[in-house]
Amino acid sequence: MNGARALSGVRRPPWSVVCDFDGTIALEDVTDALLLRFARAGWRELEVAWEAGRISARTCIAGQVALLDCSREELEAFVGEIAIDPAFDAFVAAVHADGGSLVIASDGLDAVIAAMLARAAVRGLDVRASRLVQLGRREWQLSFPHARTGCGAATCKCACLREGEGRTLFVGDGASDFCAARRAEMTFAKSSLHEHCAEHGVSHRPIRDFADALAAWRALADDASSLPASRAREEVA
Repeated sequence: MNGARALSGVRRPPWSVVCDFDGTIALEDVTDALLLRFARAGWRELEVAWEAGRISARTCIAGQVALLDCSREELEAFVGEIAIDPAFDAFVAAVHADGGSLVIASDGLDAVIAAMLARAAVRGLDVRASRLVQLGRREWQLSFPHARTGCGAATCKCACLREGEGRTLFVGDGASDFCAARRAEMTFAKSSLHEHCAEHGVSHRPIRDFADALAAWRALADDASSLPASRAREEVA
């Protein structure tokens, strides 16, 4: 890991960072890519129903994964061609060097996320995602160990934010991140999440990738270190 810079100056609460995976850490939405390649007919209809608010995200992704028709070998070979953002490693290092914590929270597939992080040599992160279970040679099912009552998401990212200590930072890219972005103290926002934050007055910094996120992280730190100690907790980035 490189690119980390330890911060000096005023004592302030550490950041608890919660980061989406598909389209944020991964350079594309891995679940959508799997569905495009391996799903039987019907998965797009589920997507449309979710986008229209007729079904929850959890119901949508459970139904879609049940339509996958691939072996474990085919799944692993396909996912092996999808990269994660090359600057994510440096971002993690910077967060940890500054005393912060980082959790990956995703509606996506735990085994897929673990394999992609291992291939990129990113280790030791807390990953909260949907649990992928193989039922037969070409059959799959999801369970949801990080779902919460009253939340339709497969993984409740807001609950992950609440469990953190100190100040909360969310990093995401899309519609499944809207709720968490509104609850975080600060959001680094890609793509449609940036548009949502701008439209609704959500405190955020737009990013295109984790090189931008690393620069935004350092700017947050510089802003805090320039404040008097009595105002460190009141900083609004």
